Amino acid sequence: MDHELDFPAGIWEAFAQGRPPVRCSPGYLIYLQDTQATCFYYLRSGQVKSFLQSEDGGERVLNIYHAGSLFGEASFFDGLPRVSSAVALTPCQIVPIDREQVTQEFVRDPELALAMMKYLARTVRLLSSQVNQMAFRPARWRVASYLLSPGSLTCTQEDIAAAVSVSRVTVSRILNEFAQKGWIRLGYRKIVLLQPERLKELCRT
Repeated sequence: MDHELDFPAGIWEAFAQGRPPVRCSPGYLIYLQDTQATCFYYLRSGQVKSFLQSEDGGERVLNIYHAGSLFGEASFFDGLPRVSSAVALTPCQIVPIDREQVTQEFVRDPELALAMMKYLARTVRLLSSQVNQMAFRPARWRVASYLLSPGSLTCTQEDIAAAVSVSRVTVSRILNEFAQKGWIRLGYRKIVLLQPERLKELCRT
């Protein structure tokens, strides 16, 4: 989602200055759904997946974050338990930011506080748009839209299925269709966009 927020590159780097990053291996669980948020995170390098988990073990991917992103900030600011979990998809460097640190940065740079407010507001707007898309758009549109987002091209078919709320079988069928048309090339845990303009055309319909 954050790929759509259109903030200047490196705007959140101020949160990480002078703070040593935590190194995470793939599969490392950064935080758990329903736990209290004592910090949020700046992703210095790597990719992180946020997801919801149901009582029966079902998973719904919310977002794939890439270097330069913030994540885990919503529950940190509203003071309520986390609504999702986050796991490292690749080797990562993350910087935890607690309440004292964020207060210091906002006092030092009020423009950063305004940028954060704008970021949170746009996140709410994009979540609303995402709900609308998942409810009313056909599966081919959802998959095409997801493939155009940064970080999506190293996901598994299960990740894509969970993110766009369709079955893995449906995702496999659609990806194979796109590959046969020459729009994408499929590999192991990798999708290469050959004709992204075709996917964009599909998303405009």
